[in-house]
Amino acid sequence: MPSLKDLFDASGPTYLTYVNWNCPHHQRSVMASLVQGVYVLERDRQWNRQGPDARAPAWWRFFHFELRRVLVDAADGSIFGAVYAFQPPFHLLDNTAAASAPHYVVAFRGTITKKGSAKRDLELDLQLVRNGLEGKSRFRVAMQAIHDTVAAAAGQHDRVWLAGHSLGSAIATLAAKTLARAGAAVLPTFLFNAPFLSAPVERIGDRRVRQGIRIASSFVTAGVAAVLQRGGGGGVRDASFSALAAWVPNLFVNPADPISAEYVGYFDHRRKMEAIGAGAVGRLATRNSVKDLLLGIGKGGGGCEPLHLFPSAVLTVNRGPSPDFKTAHGIHQWWRPDLALECTAHYYT
Repeated sequence: MPSLKDLFDASGPTYLTYVNWNCPHHQRSVMASLVQGVYVLERDRQWNRQGPDARAPAWWRFFHFELRRVLVDAADGSIFGAVYAFQPPFHLLDNTAAASAPHYVVAFRGTITKKGSAKRDLELDLQLVRNGLEGKSRFRVAMQAIHDTVAAAAGQHDRVWLAGHSLGSAIATLAAKTLARAGAAVLPTFLFNAPFLSAPVERIGDRRVRQGIRIASSFVTAGVAAVLQRGGGGGVRDASFSALAAWVPNLFVNPADPISAEYVGYFDHRRKMEAIGAGAVGRLATRNSVKDLLLGIGKGGGGCEPLHLFPSAVLTVNRGPSPDFKTAHGIHQWWRPDLALECTAHYYT
């Protein structure tokens, strides 16, 4: 049976009858709902739900968005993304509240472990480990859609927003990084449960043990980076990482989610390294991962670019209870009105 979670009236933020686009809580809820709309678009396709039986439209129409484009993976025909346009009725347009509203939203779903999309999704999940998304057709389709949407915005880059969940967050991250580095645009980005490809140290209960592991890891990573980049390329990589500092994504993480939890420690640890007088080591370590450095041996430039590492972010952590992995990693948590959230801005210097 199709899940009731696909029904907006049963599972969506129906309480949000008025959206103040200056409110971060409203922004988070709507962006998560638009990502859910992509999930339901794909499930509508798989279940052959069309016309009045389709469940996806309610997820964007409730917030006065129109579906402008569906993004399809050529490898399996699955729907992985969507381009939405904000079209509020004139009588509902509040100039103050809508001043910060996006004109367009490009949203990407994560992995669906059901027949019809699972094989391709899991293949791309494996590519995350190797930083191989850039060469895949799904990313090329996503990038073209973003370029077209930015062009349609006619220079108002800040009115084009990106959003993604899990694998979709990785696609949004790579796209936003690519644009920012090229000096093309810095787009507001909402990353829900973005994968952090590292051991889940954050799940260790003892705080002192976590800190000890991270400090030791930072010195090891910095040492490996210094050795491998000694022959050249390190300065280029440093400048490339610093160039991203103006891009400040909104990053949403649940510490009970082993896929994304390490972002909590990643940003907090940088401050601790500064506090103990090892800021230079911390900054070098925060730009690199040992895995990606080793994967890049022989390829020049001192190693591969770690997709999951970036300099700045507004980190929002859901500190509420999560009884299982499905709850901790799911998109549905992010539009609940009763969340226990902890929000911190981190900027790279």
